[in-house]
Amino acid sequence: MSLLIKICGLRDKRHVAAAVEAGAGALGFVFAESSRKVTPELARSISDAVPPNVKRVAVMLHPTSDEWQRVLEQFEPDVLQTDAGDFDGLEVPASVERWPVYREGQSGPAAAGTWVYEGPKSGRGETVNWSAAADLARSGGMVLAGGLGPDNVAAAIQTVKPSGVDVSSGVESAPGKKDTQLIKEFISAAKAAEKNL
Repeated sequence: MSLLIKICGLRDKRHVAAAVEAGAGALGFVFAESSRKVTPELARSISDAVPPNVKRVAVMLHPTSDEWQRVLEQFEPDVLQTDAGDFDGLEVPASVERWPVYREGQSGPAAAGTWVYEGPKSGRGETVNWSAAADLARSGGMVLAGGLGPDNVAAAIQTVKPSGVDVSSGVESAPGKKDTQLIKEFISAAKAAEKNL
């Protein structure tokens, strides 16, 4: 099973193309309040050329049922990523994968599947405790997020041994502004580290 590399918070077609070309397995589009927030229509238009083997992830936080339905209808994501408790109140069709977010201090999911592990607040570039994350990662399915960048992703992969890694602010030149070179460097560093596992 190869390492899943997710580039999150995309808002521009050029950066989407750069991430796909460099080998990202998932692309995150943020619909929660953030400097990276996009509309469902924009997310769809900048990801319309993404190949089917790359997952298009709707990243939300405590969405209402109406907000989720609008994203589902307009964007048609492959995956919904939101806090684990949010799924209780949402109707998610079987065609859409669920990636629950568990935050530092919470235990991971009881069931198998892909899940995201990050700090208390999303999108702030805060690193989680890697040794605690490594214990949780043993059960499988963990996508490690929070404070990762081209300079530390290799160490994170070697320490935590997650199923995937997720980056947003670590590949930006300024808040909400992605940098094509940093995207390439992050993916290349992650892929190199995966070979050493």
